[in-house]
Amino acid sequence: MAWDNSRPVPWNRLIREWLVYAAIMTAVFVVFFRGDNIIGAIAGVLISGPIYLGFGAVMAKFGYTRKRLKDLRAESTDPAPPTVSSDPDAPRPKAAPTSRTTGGGQRPKSTSKRKR
Repeated sequence: MAWDNSRPVPWNRLIREWLVYAAIMTAVFVVFFRGDNIIGAIAGVLISGPIYLGFGAVMAKFGYTRKRLKDLRAESTDPAPPTVSSDPDAPRPKAAPTSRTTGGGQRPKSTSKRKR
């Protein structure tokens, strides 16, 4: 898609997502880097905010909208169309070949080349 200045940028969503990320990563850094340079780790998390917001705004202007969890749940609850015929007299589809059904290849059995 092309850049479109009229496309809205979901600032509230971007900020909320980054705040959740920042809170989780700050907690992880506090737990794992107790004696080390915790200030540098937290500064890195804070610097990532404008970068994330800028990248998200550019992607929104190009037309990218990520699906929300609500949208994904709605898709999963929609009933899928039946792929198999409901007619009991219809022939069943052939199963995929496996190595146990000798459908995976017609290799001859190996013979032992060791001499006794």
